[in-house]
Amino acid sequence: MPGVDPITLEVVTQGLISIVREMRATVMRTAKSVAIYEAKDFSCGLFAPDSQVVAQSNDIGSHVVPMPWSVRAAMAKLGDDLSPGDVILMNDPYAGGTHLNDVTVIVPVFRDGRLVFFPAVRAHWPDVGGMVPGSMSGKATEIYQEGIRIPPMKVIAGGKLNTSVLELLLANMRVPEERQGDFDAMLAACRVAEARIQEMLARWGIALVEESVRLDLDRSEARMRAAIAALPDGDYYYEDYLETFPDGGFEPLLVPLKLSVQGEGMVADFTGVSRQVPVPVNSTLAVTAGSVFIAVKSVLDPALPLNQGSFRSIDVIAPAGTVLNVERPAPAGSHGEVRKRVIACMVGALSQVAPDKVAGDLCRTSFHNLIGGYDAKTKREWVHYEWSGGGNGAFLEGDGPSAMAPFDWGDLVTVQPSEVLETRFPLLVEQSRLRTDSGGAGTTRGGLAMQRRIRLLGTAEARYSLLADGAVVPAFGVLGGRSGLPVASWIEKPDGTREDFDTPGKVGGHLMREGDVVVLRSAGGGGYGDPLARPADSVAEDVRLGLVSPEAAAAIYGVVLTPDGTADAAASLARRDALRTARRPLAASAAPRDAVFEAGGVSQRRICRLHPDDAASRGLAADALVEMDTGRAAALRGWVRIDATVPRGSLPLDPIGLAILKAAPGDAVEIRIVQALP
Repeated sequence: MPGVDPITLEVVTQGLISIVREMRATVMRTAKSVAIYEAKDFSCGLFAPDSQVVAQSNDIGSHVVPMPWSVRAAMAKLGDDLSPGDVILMNDPYAGGTHLNDVTVIVPVFRDGRLVFFPAVRAHWPDVGGMVPGSMSGKATEIYQEGIRIPPMKVIAGGKLNTSVLELLLANMRVPEERQGDFDAMLAACRVAEARIQEMLARWGIALVEESVRLDLDRSEARMRAAIAALPDGDYYYEDYLETFPDGGFEPLLVPLKLSVQGEGMVADFTGVSRQVPVPVNSTLAVTAGSVFIAVKSVLDPALPLNQGSFRSIDVIAPAGTVLNVERPAPAGSHGEVRKRVIACMVGALSQVAPDKVAGDLCRTSFHNLIGGYDAKTKREWVHYEWSGGGNGAFLEGDGPSAMAPFDWGDLVTVQPSEVLETRFPLLVEQSRLRTDSGGAGTTRGGLAMQRRIRLLGTAEARYSLLADGAVVPAFGVLGGRSGLPVASWIEKPDGTREDFDTPGKVGGHLMREGDVVVLRSAGGGGYGDPLARPADSVAEDVRLGLVSPEAAAAIYGVVLTPDGTADAAASLARRDALRTARRPLAASAAPRDAVFEAGGVSQRRICRLHPDDAASRGLAADALVEMDTGRAAALRGWVRIDATVPRGSLPLDPIGLAILKAAPGDAVEIRIVQALP
């Protein structure tokens, strides 16, 4: 139907978005789980029959953007057998899902015998079975330990609920009455959407609505193509790591990216990524591709609503059987960690070509903390799901937000109310505060991490699990910005002793007894720009507010404070000159890849070969994690190797390392140690 005028187009487009908003309101008002109705860990969307997302609202990008893969999987299995009154239920990561806790309800909507839309809701169910309360174990070795897999199936056919299937599923989940309530809320939201869609089609007609959808998708595509075309053609690179701890040691898994920009198109190629492992650091192609799309949309076209048109000009390559495209039976629960690592690689690559549009790396992990057990007083199971918000990366115009949802989380609430938790669970929230010095230093500072203390009360014991990443390799800075603080958690006993975990970020069913306190510290965001260029008065204000310590102000920012807390201009100028002189960069030198990479098993890592004198003069020991930086893009990480054959004052780098740093042989490269604060 040609000739849809701009006003009508906008009315129809905003009408579809309004439908999604009403879906969200329905879920929030009717769900049973705290994680859904209070913390908003759910998303809604409208999809076309060909699985393209056509409308979303303030939803979680990590839910909505990968959801077309789920709709496609459902259509591939059930598309020839759909009819009015059908409802599809699924959570299978291998069939386009994210992780098992993200359960999806999809409702096909028909008009005049034609399939016209799919409203869908994806919500995080706090438990879907598996080896630990909350289902997400840092110790899982196969997907069967992560919960019950639901392939695309009709849970309602022709309007009739398959009660036996639903009973079977809920019987394998903890707190089944909550899961039933969450399912009912999701179904209600889709029913509301179905009614509103029918009203819209009755007013405008199928032809006009479908043409409006096509035009809206096409204009989003044109806008993204123009944004990509504004970038210089070329290949851009970055690399990052996921963390594993086999046999008590540490093995980083390499995530390399080659980002190719050609005209109006872009290809994100992760060839060379580590093979999948029997550890929960794997995720799906839907998550990987969706993460690329989220990063590109957020950096290049953040202002206007999201739909599938924005992603038509972007291709993603992730080999099957790897941590970025997992296959059965490896665990697939690490979607939050893989997503943030893919986004980090995209930010690192785009910092080389659009430095004014990127931010420092965000908080590295979704930081899934789970506590659950059986409460003898209430005679009920309980599961609490906690994801303390971390720091966002700093950007050109300002500091990164602290303890707030990053751009892949939509309006997800990152600080759950203490009153709600203490009412629903045998827990006492003793502390929620920002962690001083946790944000990456820079001209603009990375956002701070949050630290929470949660005490177990009123029950003999519970089990604590953690699925996270970034406990060793923290968020990086860009254009000279420093790293944020890594993620951490530990147990404090009533007698004052502390229990640390031998596999940081990966805990599975650790026993907690009454009175124990679990301390949760999320990760800080990366800084933007040289910290010595941050206005001294801003540093003094950070110290006054408790965001930066006086020691860090002097040691990292080069700001000396007077007794009344203001910046001493003359002393700070001298201090900053001394810190610049102490950096003593090395000269980049060309080297082959095998000279700067080590491999062992599935692990690969970049190494930083240094002459013994260069290492000693900088206080660097073998195996120290360092970052190499020219201040022109994102920092590059590597592990120190002492090598007397390397010329003094020289830093060997392969062609990709040079490209990441925007360096040529002979250019100055600063070496900094990356370490956690106590």
